[in-house]
Amino acid sequence: MDVDVIVVGAGPTGLMLACELALGGVRTRVLERRAEPQRNSRALTLHPRSLELLDQRGLLDRFLPLGRTAPGWHFAQLPTHLDFSALDSRLGCTLFLAQARTEALLAERARELGVEIRYGSELVDLSQDSDGVEAQVLGRRGVETHRARFAVGCDGGRSRTREAAGIGFPGTDETLTGVLGDFAAIDDDPAVLGAARARGVLVAPLEGGLTRLVYLDPERMRVPSREPVTLEEFRASLIRVCGSDCGVAEPRWLSRFGNATRLAERYRSGRILLAGDAAHVHFPAAGQGLNTGLQDAVNLGWKLAAAVNGWSPPGLLDSYHDERHPVGRAVTENTEVQTLLAELTLVPQYQRPGAALRELLDDLLSIEEVNRRLAAQVSALGTAYPPTSPDADPLVGRRMPDIGLSATASGATRVYELLPEGRFALLDFAGDPELGTGWSSRVSAVSVSKLDDHADLDGVIEVLVRPDGHIAWATRTADIAARRDERHEALSAWAGTPS
Repeated sequence: MDVDVIVVGAGPTGLMLACELALGGVRTRVLERRAEPQRNSRALTLHPRSLELLDQRGLLDRFLPLGRTAPGWHFAQLPTHLDFSALDSRLGCTLFLAQARTEALLAERARELGVEIRYGSELVDLSQDSDGVEAQVLGRRGVETHRARFAVGCDGGRSRTREAAGIGFPGTDETLTGVLGDFAAIDDDPAVLGAARARGVLVAPLEGGLTRLVYLDPERMRVPSREPVTLEEFRASLIRVCGSDCGVAEPRWLSRFGNATRLAERYRSGRILLAGDAAHVHFPAAGQGLNTGLQDAVNLGWKLAAAVNGWSPPGLLDSYHDERHPVGRAVTENTEVQTLLAELTLVPQYQRPGAALRELLDDLLSIEEVNRRLAAQVSALGTAYPPTSPDADPLVGRRMPDIGLSATASGATRVYELLPEGRFALLDFAGDPELGTGWSSRVSAVSVSKLDDHADLDGVIEVLVRPDGHIAWATRTADIAARRDERHEALSAWAGTPS
């Protein structure tokens, strides 16, 4: 084999996955058809769960100083925002950071970990057999053959990997499009931009003094996304939408995007897997696409590394589809709802009831519990995976809270500081001297005290945290012999046979 895993696509999902695989000791090659890294940025946000994942890998300090944070985000551009700061997280905020910057930081980390990134390498064909996969790749020297044990398609909505694997991509075609523009010059009069925002135009400052405007024009919202956007069209549409062209000039990027919504039938076909936009596409409502892809990558990385390294318990790799496919479905469904809420106000016969519906939903968002529920979904802090046993503790499958800990041998003072190497963390709050025997190569086992009160952890004596920060097992059993039996069963089910 040339390498263990071929990752097709060097966007945020592919690069995050490559980092995760490298942490697991997996030889990884990233193939990207673009000749150089992306300069334009369709996505601009990293939501709370993505920030937590970066924190778990010790990368957050690379990202936070380069962006700006906000305590919440919108749902369907309703006036009342989702309050991320009210959620159970140290990172209850959105980080505004251009996708190009996110990619550059992840590529830097991937290279530090020894990942090979090949730009100008376009996947032409992909096949698999019982031993591995074979990729035909068009590069600077013609078509080359690459051999690996697995391949993962992170190559976007038109994924060649998905097509080669024969994985269906059902859903709905594009029926509506919006436009975005990044400008070096704009009328920065607060009254002008305030009027634009009041009419549904998203105005966002970018790096390098640029400003992005995003909107839907009722007279142009049926134009196919493949049709280029001109500066003249952009200005004319702005005047129709908000009464001013906002002084936009010196465009750096103009783009049209659509609401085609599709979800892969399955995320795995033998030795070929999918992640990110290759697995799910949707309208960019509430900025969930890039974030969902990063979370796919962190769920898949340690499981695929386990398969490559030969210690994967039965069914572990298949659990990637079982856990992430429902998340993809939930995201595609809530973005369809948000798109409909926007479209209703633009179609003449629905404008009055559409406005009334939006007013009603905005009023509901002022109810704390409603706001919290939607905020948990959009931020992905509410993502919980189904437990593997009906007798499992209620915590199993949920995110592990980043509680403070007494000092450990590693110096960690909170849970997420135990996860930078992508290993399991076994936390014992009762001081068992036989903790974690036999799994030391895959599990960081520590006896600690909880420094933070957390209602969900009341009575919990031990907890096994997965490499992606979700809870694999928890027990409140006081009997030490019974607890050890439970622990052994849990470690065998998740971390394989003792090394």
